[in-house]
Order: sequence, then structure tokens, then C-alpha cells
Amino acid sequence: MSDTDIARPAAIKGKRLDLTAGTIPTTMILFALPTLASSVLQSLNGSINAVWVGRYLGEDALAATTNGNLVMFLLVSFVFGFGMAATILIGQAMGRRTPQEARRAVGTGLGAIIPLSAVIAALGYAFAPQLLEVLGTPGSAAPLALTYLRVIFIAMPASLTFTLLMMALRGTGDSMTPLYFMGVSVGLDIVFNPLLILGIGPFPELGIMGSALATVIGNTAALIGLVAAIYLRGSPLALRGPDMRLLIPDPAVLKLMLAKGLPIGFQMIVISSAAITMLSLINREGVVTAAAYGVTQQLWTYVQMPAMALSAAVSAMAAQNIGADQWGRVRGVTKWGLIFNIILTGTLIAVLTIFDRAALGLFVGVDSEAVPIGRRIQLMATWGYLFFGVAQVLFGTMRANGYVIGPLLVMIVAMYPVRLGFAFGFYPLIGADALWLSFPAGMVATALMATGLYLHGGWRQGQMVPAPEAAQASSAYRDAACNCSPRADLSGDAAWTKEARA
Repeated sequence: MSDTDIARPAAIKGKRLDLTAGTIPTTMILFALPTLASSVLQSLNGSINAVWVGRYLGEDALAATTNGNLVMFLLVSFVFGFGMAATILIGQAMGRRTPQEARRAVGTGLGAIIPLSAVIAALGYAFAPQLLEVLGTPGSAAPLALTYLRVIFIAMPASLTFTLLMMALRGTGDSMTPLYFMGVSVGLDIVFNPLLILGIGPFPELGIMGSALATVIGNTAALIGLVAAIYLRGSPLALRGPDMRLLIPDPAVLKLMLAKGLPIGFQMIVISSAAITMLSLINREGVVTAAAYGVTQQLWTYVQMPAMALSAAVSAMAAQNIGADQWGRVRGVTKWGLIFNIILTGTLIAVLTIFDRAALGLFVGVDSEAVPIGRRIQLMATWGYLFFGVAQVLFGTMRANGYVIGPLLVMIVAMYPVRLGFAFGFYPLIGADALWLSFPAGMVATALMATGLYLHGGWRQGQMVPAPEAAQASSAYRDAACNCSPRADLSGDAAWTKEARA
């Protein structure tokens, strides 16, 4: 089979793509674009909600939501890593044409996340005041932040389950269904925010609680719809009859998810902590410079989206092809991920460079003192996201085979010794420009180290499956849980396997 497999179109089964067959570039675009659209929706939702809160409730309320969202981000970072580990297991199972193993992975994931998120919700509600003190929440914003955060904690089980299920579906090759229900969640959130904040029509005026409650309504409704779609569309992840017992976490699979998921989630925390440190340095330059940097960050959010969507697509595609033992196609997936990164991210960087004044002016007005500073920041730093994309694509491929410690170490080195070292080391020589150049310095270093890992690391020798003795025990566990023999397990999936072979 050639790298591109150009003789065949992408294989589509309902809403699900067969990521082991068809034209690689076409399949990647069909899979990645819905993922990219989901990210855009999330970012737009956050921006619109911030506008409602900031305009109608004031700066203290906006600071309150910022603190609450920071806590939410840290928790979602953990679920992201856990969900990515589940996605990889599901993808490899789909590539091996063993959907029962995919259901075992999603059952273990749900069986662990739902009770854990319930415990987090209870503890978070009880200890929210102490948590806000640790974050250093300004005193005037603390009461509002407490109200907002407690509502967010109450909704934690639904929010984290929704996130996990969306990632699991992408592992099967279905990125459209998550997009639909992300749209439902965002749409309801946007609609209910002003209604509940201001008490429009029959709705009560709830203020900051209304903003949090709007998010709860959106995520809960989307979760219910997503679960219904999984069953109505006959997703291979649907747990029916004896399979419902797979919600009892399989110890071997759970151990593997934690071992692989925690480093992935910790990568996000490393990036966030480095960003907080950089922000403290930038704040020393004054309010105007801090505002310029804040606006530039808003633009960077969109610049990095293609790379993140491509990384997710590459990871899911590579996982299925590793499961199918199609290593030549894995190389093709990586190659096309890099090509699309250059095209998509490069285009966004070029457009932003040409229209930077207008883009920055959308946030602060074209006559603001922050605009020329923002233009300098983006000119000096935004090009680095091309290298950021290269690293994310390579990490996506390596992650698909359970190789997660190497990328984590790369991120630690790139964020701290390189980025922060550059900023501190060169600041006495070139001033604030050292802060802006430290961003591409860290990204270039990440891309170089990621390339070294991809070419010479041991990621191909790894295997994202339990160890042999654990796998044997897990097989016995699965058969007991489903009250079925291996032969019955195969016959139960006979229709799916026949469809896959066809």
C-alpha cells in the first residue's frame, strides 16, 4: 500500500471514517476540519461569554469567571490526557477490527471518570473558598468567583463525561458527531447567558450564577444528545446488554490509561505554568504592553488551532493504522500532517502579518497605544507557530503508540530552560524584545527535539496495549464481565467485522 493510497477515496461508514483506508490527505482533511471547527466554536463561546459578563456585570465578575475557568482548565487538562489515552486505545482496537476492545476502553474510561468527577465536584464545592485563596483571587471578585465556581463544580460530572465521550468518538473515526453536539453546547450557552444574567422574559435574574448555569445547561443537553446519538447511530462504542458491565473499570486498562494519560495532561499544565511566569514578566512592562500582549494572545489562540486539530487527527489516524499494522501508512499520515500544517498555519500567519493592525484594532481600537506594541509582538513571535505545528504533528504520531514521556520531557525543556532562560538571559541586552523572541525560541527548540525523537526515539517499539500478563488477565476479566467466551465475543461483532472487511 502506498503512502497516499490515492486510488481510493476516504472510506466512510455513516458518520465514521475508516482511517486505515482511502486517500490519506482526503481522509485527514475530512477528519481534521470538524475537530478544528469544534475548537473555533469553543474559543468563540469563551469570547462571547466574556463580552456578556464584562459588559453587564463589570470587571469584578469578569475576573471571577477568569479564576473559575482557570480551575476548570486544570481539571480538563487531566481529562484531556485520560481521554487521549482512551482515544489511542480505541483507535488501535478499531484498526485491529476488535470493537469489543474499543468498548472495553470506553467503559473503563467512563467507569473511572464519572465517580471521580462526582468526588471532585463534592470536594470542590466544599473547599472552593480555600481554592480561591490559593489562586490569589482579588477580594472584590472573591464572592462572585465563589458563586461561579461552585456552580461549575456541580456540573463537573456532566462536563468531563461530555469531553471524554467526544474524544472517544474521534478514536473511532467519527469527528462529525462531536462537532454537532459541541455546536449544541455552545449555542445553548450563548443563548442562555444573557437570558439568565439579565433575567430576560420568564427567566430569573441570576447575575454571575446565570453565566455558570448557562454553561451547565449547554453541556448537559449536549451530553444527553451525544449519548442518544451513540446508540441511535449504532456506534461501535455503544454499550448494550452484557457490555454494560464493562463500566466496571478493567484494572489493566485503567492502569495503562493513567500511565499514558497523566503525562499528556501534565504537558498542558507545564505550558500553562510557563505562560503564567511569562505573564508576570510582561506585566512589569506596564499596562499598555500587558494589554497588547493580551490581545495578541487572543489572535494566537486561532493561529494554533490548525496545528492542534491536525495533531488530534494524526494521533487518531496513526493509532488505527498501528492497530492494523500498516506502518507505511503511519509514515504517510505524519507526512501529510506536516504538509497541511505548513499550508494552514502558514496561511494564517501570513494573513495576520498583512492585516495585523486591523486584527488588533478589533479588540482595543485602531488608535490604541497597544496596537503598535501588539504589531511588534506578533511580527517577532507569531512565525514560531509554524514550528509549534511541526512538533504537535510529530507528537501526535508518537503518542498514537503510547510514547508520552519523551514529548513531556521535550516540553519541560522547551518551556523552562529554553523559553524562560532566553527571556531572562537576553532581557538585559535587548529589553522587552527578549520576551517576544522567547516564544519562537521555545517553539523552534520543541520542533527540533521532537524531530530527533521521531527519527531516533524508541516510540515505534512501544505498544499501547497492556503488558502480556495483564492483557491475559484483562481478557479473562472481559469474558467474565460480558458472560461470554472468546468465540461468542467474535460472533457478537461478526456483522461489524464483515462490514469492515467489505
